[in-house]
Amino acid sequence: MTIDADEIAQDAGKALASGSENHLAAMRHSAAHMMAAAVLELFPGAKLGIGPAIKDGFYYDFDLPRPLTPADLEQIDAKMREQQAAGLAFEHSQDLPRADAVTLMEQRRQPFKVEIIHDLPASEGETVSFYRHGDFEDLCRGGHVGSTSELGAFKLLNSAGAYWRGDEKRPMLQRIYGTAWESTKDLDQHLWRLDEAKKRDHRKLGRELDLFTFHPESPAAPFLHPRGMALWRSLEDWSRQVRREAGFDEVRTPSLVRKELWETSGHWANYQDNMFVLDDHDHVSGLKPMNCPEEILIYKTRSHSYRELPMRFADYSVLFRKERTGVLAGMFRVRQLTQDDSHVFCRDDQVDDELRLALSLVRKQYAPFGFEPRAKLATRPEKRLGSDEFWERAESRLRERLDEDGMSYTLDEGGGAFYAPKIDIFIEDALGREWQMATIQADYQLPQRFDLEYRSADGGFERPVVIHYAIYGSFERFIGIITEHYTGAFPLWLAPVQVMIVPIADRHLDYAESVRTALARAGLRAAVDDRSERMQLKLRDAQEQRIPLMVVVGDRDAEAGAVSPRLRGRSKGEDSVPLDEFVADLATRATSRELWPVSEGE
Repeated sequence: MTIDADEIAQDAGKALASGSENHLAAMRHSAAHMMAAAVLELFPGAKLGIGPAIKDGFYYDFDLPRPLTPADLEQIDAKMREQQAAGLAFEHSQDLPRADAVTLMEQRRQPFKVEIIHDLPASEGETVSFYRHGDFEDLCRGGHVGSTSELGAFKLLNSAGAYWRGDEKRPMLQRIYGTAWESTKDLDQHLWRLDEAKKRDHRKLGRELDLFTFHPESPAAPFLHPRGMALWRSLEDWSRQVRREAGFDEVRTPSLVRKELWETSGHWANYQDNMFVLDDHDHVSGLKPMNCPEEILIYKTRSHSYRELPMRFADYSVLFRKERTGVLAGMFRVRQLTQDDSHVFCRDDQVDDELRLALSLVRKQYAPFGFEPRAKLATRPEKRLGSDEFWERAESRLRERLDEDGMSYTLDEGGGAFYAPKIDIFIEDALGREWQMATIQADYQLPQRFDLEYRSADGGFERPVVIHYAIYGSFERFIGIITEHYTGAFPLWLAPVQVMIVPIADRHLDYAESVRTALARAGLRAAVDDRSERMQLKLRDAQEQRIPLMVVVGDRDAEAGAVSPRLRGRSKGEDSVPLDEFVADLATRATSRELWPVSEGE
């Protein structure tokens, strides 16, 4: 397992920006220093990487003479507890000019620290600060608790490989993960969540439920099995319905595009490292990582009047992103993906209505999953295009639409893209984990770069605005999220197999098939378990496959034209019901996309 060090470190830097104002983050940052001190005591020649606090814990990267073992983690844990008992003060020990700091780290034979100092941005100042507790000193911006005795409840979790700075060409370090909390109760609750997350791991469930698998012959791209494809189509059908009812027209665009398009869009200069580039000797091309530039080409194929706008395009084309090995994570981060992409070309006076529509579609599309969206308003970054006047206008429009909608949101100061502010949409899963999903952008820059225009009411020409958003994000990632959220026990409307029909004996097979046919005619996905096995074994297998409903059919059912249903998670079946009533009820539930049954225990 390898980890992307840079991305986590950047997130950690944001988390610690407030320093000691966030006591839990400061405590975890202090724990990382204590862990580094313990490792140096056990491995005096260890080379230190970075050691930030992260969401729910902390880590530190080390170059060590040998791979760590579980026994090593126990010893490191014991050394940390000795420091905790000693009540060692965390002190700002010194500030050194950069050159002196480099010399000190060279004397201590810490090459990664030397590199960090060399790479510090000018905004960090001309001196480097150091913090000490006991005999351990590390370069650090601060953000610590008062002493080691304030650490609280903690536990070291595991070690994993991590390329230095997330670069596969750099040394592979050993990263030790830990978690720290205010109380033992909080720690126990977190450890329970971690254990539950392992049970819900979508890669494990994908195999067990026959949804999808991954193979080294095509790394970082899922192989969807028939059941996985049924799940995909259910998601896709709902997304298409949401777009269709909102006045979108579907388009499809090529995967391979010449570099000239990416140069115009800015991707060649800013995103080329994440693109798969092909050279056929006549032309250099790239597999597309985004749909936007190609939909712009569709817009540009003819002239447009103000009366035609807004034009709303939906695009479900396959995208390709050259993700680094260290960040790949099952369905959560893949190299081949499909988005439920939306691009709206509108007049400036239509932007507010299109933002209202985007927020309403986010709510509508998430509703059948039980997700309540939250948002962050990401404002102008330090490096950006356009005037402050433009940014103020764009940010205020996004803020006003969020206020009007009533969606809960926070500010992400400086988190906007270089060309526009944005609304980032988040959902929370069954374990309380937060996932970033849709991003809604009001884009004034691509219309400029591609010289887009429409004829205005006075006969002149004006530039449209492009609104970008994808509500699921990518289908692959969303499938991974909901597989873990539901533990594979999907609601009826999503379940790959919605009904498993279990004949009591072989003589009931013909009637079981007629039940399946009736369900299929109503648009429901059903299967007959025709194995020569005991009925109880068939029911148990269907339960393990998280199938929402099992239908037992025997002599009485066949004679009465009825079925005896059993809901997922129930040990006893329901009373026998007429087949036509059963089919009609299920079809209504599936068509209305009810959140039913919501769990195995219901």
